[in-house]
Parts: sequence; structure tokens; C-alpha cells
Amino acid sequence: MLNPCLHAWASSPERLAIAAAVTLGFAVLARALRGVNRAGALAGALACFLLLAGAGPSAFAALAALFVITWVSTRLGYRRKLSLGLAERREGRNAWQVLANLAVPAVGSILFGATGNRVWLVTGLSALAEAATDTVASEIGQYRGPDARLITTWERVPTGTDGGITLLGTMAGMAAGLVIAAVAAVDGMIPRSQLWIPVTAGFAGMLIDSILGATLQRRGWIDNQAVNFFATLAAAALAYAIAIFT
Repeated sequence: MLNPCLHAWASSPERLAIAAAVTLGFAVLARALRGVNRAGALAGALACFLLLAGAGPSAFAALAALFVITWVSTRLGYRRKLSLGLAERREGRNAWQVLANLAVPAVGSILFGATGNRVWLVTGLSALAEAATDTVASEIGQYRGPDARLITTWERVPTGTDGGITLLGTMAGMAAGLVIAAVAAVDGMIPRSQLWIPVTAGFAGMLIDSILGATLQRRGWIDNQAVNFFATLAAAALAYAIAIFT
């Protein structure tokens, strides 16, 4: 019988056990640090297991880097964010918030495990880079930036407005996306010659996130979780197109 996960890193019972143990430890740590609530920990555990089992330790390293970067950035200037009504809840992100950022990378890992096509590693990593880019851009912009500019009209809007961007936040977000891509490249998830793809796709996804926020979200047609999901999906799709045509 053909193994549908023949190309996955965890293609043996021993590696599946390792993936399960690492996932459990990661979920417990994330919960202890209040990065996620209980439901968020379960959703994160599922995504973590799929990433590690499918794409291997390099994917887990990129995920761990994403968690650290976002955990730190959300806590910078917490009092200021709290006064503006923008602070994340102290109990951490819920399941929908976690899945909005990690569902696309997890699917990329599954597709790599099923096909062995390394393009899916690039797409999954690009979605992770987008999640880092967008989160850090928003959090740093709220922490240190002045009033934002609405991406569609360039008018000044209050900090935290859907679709608002700042120069400082954008630069910090790009740096975060580069860190995620670099971690994966060092670990061998993607060739270093392809490092620019997730960085570029992640940045483009962040801009798409802002455009969706300034249009559909501000009108109440979709919520922030949907915006985040479509932005990661857009980053993955762009990365896929770049990877197969270059």
C-alpha cells in the first residue's frame, strides 16, 4: 500500500513520536507564556505537529521563531496599546487567531509530505513570513509609530485603524519576515538562493492584509481573522508562482 506521506519528515513511528513530544512541549510552553489560550494551544499544537511531521525540524524552527517574534512584539508598549484599546488579551490568542496565521503553512507541509515537491516548502514558509511581517508591523506601529496612513488613500488615521500602516512598523515587519526566512534557510528548509522569495511574498501579503483591512474589514464584511487568513494565502500563492517560474 502506498504511503501517502512518503516524503514527510515523520515517515516512521519513531519520528512521529518525536513530533508528538515536541508538539506537546511547545504547546505547554506557549500556554505557560500566555501566548495562547487553551483553545489556541490546541490549534497551535495541531499546526505545529503538521509542520514538524511534514516539513521537519527546519519548519518547526521557523514556527518557533515566529512565536518568539510575535510574543515579544505584542508585549512591547503594552500599556500604550491598552490605553488605545489595541492590546491583545492577556490570556493570549484564541484558536481562530492561531489558525488564521498557521492553517496555510500547515497545508503546505501536508502537500510537501504527500508529493515531495519542495515548492510547497517555499509556499508554507512564505505564509509564515507573512504572519511575522504583518504582526510585527502592526504591533511596532502601535507601540512606537505616530498616526498611521490609510493604505488606500494615504490619509492620516489613528493608530490601530484597519488598513493603516506606518513606516517604522513596515520596516520592522520586513525585518521579521527576513528572520523567519533566514532561520529556515540556515536549517536547509529552502536553498539560500531562494531566501528572497518568502521575504518578498511575506511583504506583499502584508500589503494585501492592509488593503483588505482598509476596504472589506472596515465595512464589516469580514473580520480580522479572515483578513489574516487571506493574506497568508495570498503570500503562499505569490511564492508558488515565483518559485515555479524562476
